[in-house]
Amino acid sequence: MHRTYPKFILAALLVSAVAFAGQEKQCNFSARECEQQIRQMLTGRRFLGVFIEEKNPGLVIKDVAPDSPAARAGLRAGDRLIAVNGKSLTQATSLEFKQILGSSRETGRLWMIIWRRGAYAKIEARLEPYTKEQIDKIINTHLAESHTSTAGGGH
Repeated sequence: MHRTYPKFILAALLVSAVAFAGQEKQCNFSARECEQQIRQMLTGRRFLGVFIEEKNPGLVIKDVAPDSPAARAGLRAGDRLIAVNGKSLTQATSLEFKQILGSSRETGRLWMIIWRRGAYAKIEARLEPYTKEQIDKIINTHLAESHTSTAGGGH
């Protein structure tokens, strides 16, 4: 029987797989269900490849995924996000940043103003689809962290 899950559950799976690296969490779904849902959710979706943290005020790039659109655009850890596509981020939350990225998925184009080492810089980036290898890595990370009894063999 095929189950469908609300988007907030799928988002929680992705957050578990990506944001909480190193923290052990148990997932209430089977490894196979998680693999299928994560793969379905990410196939064809675009990403930037930055991990951000909220500072008071605004947002700072905590890390940039290697070989990602953000890395190719020249974004670096420590860059403070000032604006994206004309929308100010000086007082923004990570949720607001994600909403801006979501509204940019159709064109995939981002124009960013960042603050780096005492100066403003303009950076242009393009959102790109997740590759099969990236999706596999996200799934494997989730399985290893949240399905410790089935990791490596239960999917």
